[in-house]
Amino acid sequence: MKKILLYTFLIFMISNISFSESSLPECEGNDKNISTFSVKYFMNYRKWTNCYGTAIGPNGEIYVGEFYKGKFHGNGMFKHEGRKYVGQYKKHKKHGNGTYKYANGDEYIGEWKNAKYHGQGTYKYSNGDKYVGSWKNGKRSGEGVFTKADGKIKKGFWKNDKLVK
Repeated sequence: MKKILLYTFLIFMISNISFSESSLPECEGNDKNISTFSVKYFMNYRKWTNCYGTAIGPNGEIYVGEFYKGKFHGNGMFKHEGRKYVGQYKKHKKHGNGTYKYANGDEYIGEWKNAKYHGQGTYKYSNGDKYVGSWKNGKRSGEGVFTKADGKIKKGFWKNDKLVK
């Protein structure tokens, strides 16, 4: 279990390094200093492909990263209302390795598939609780360890967010 988490962490760190140094060219018409949403700019970035740029949504959402056919695809950073995701995307969904920090202080670090926790990951709760282990379709599933803030541990096999062994 420790080796799997170490490998996941190393892969994530490598992906963050590649995120900060995208090999893709800057998107045509990109405005790094954009601060407000405009339909004209939106229509522009919906055409971006195989490039790196900045997008802003109508509610103040900000994405900085790689695009493919007008969608977040590759490495990127998304933030909105105290939430922040840094990691990989596939066809506009969190997919691959990434870190999501919630506005309430919770944090998930690990693997994603189709915008859900999937694979190895760690969820740290703002109250000090922590789960380290396997995820499937957004739920704890497989081998994992849940440690309460007071030190109590639940360890074993999880299915659909419940400890079964």
